Amino acid sequence: MFRLLLRLLGLWFVALALVALVIDATSTIAAGSWSTTSFGQYWFDFAPESLAAAQAFVQAEVNPVLWDPVALKLLVQPAWVIVGPLGFLLLWIGDLGRGRRRRRLAETV
Repeated sequence: MFRLLLRLLGLWFVALALVALVIDATSTIAAGSWSTTSFGQYWFDFAPESLAAAQAFVQAEVNPVLWDPVALKLLVQPAWVIVGPLGFLLLWIGDLGRGRRRRRLAETV
């Protein structure tokens, strides 16, 4: 059940990355020069309260130094650069162990 959830979440993230990539590609074609929308801009557009809450949490509870160099570097990257690999990582984690089960089933048949 947990693997199914990981795979569904991974597929969702990969689909979001593809949508963000298509949006960036069309805006690049329309502008005539390279233009991307950052992950932080999407987050701010859709849920500014949660972005502020995440910043407050990281600075107060985790480590204030972690927000400025690490989190801000991630937030300025294009959305598809952040969400796509995360989706593929979740798909990979959700698929771990399936090969072993298939081999065991093939051996018993």
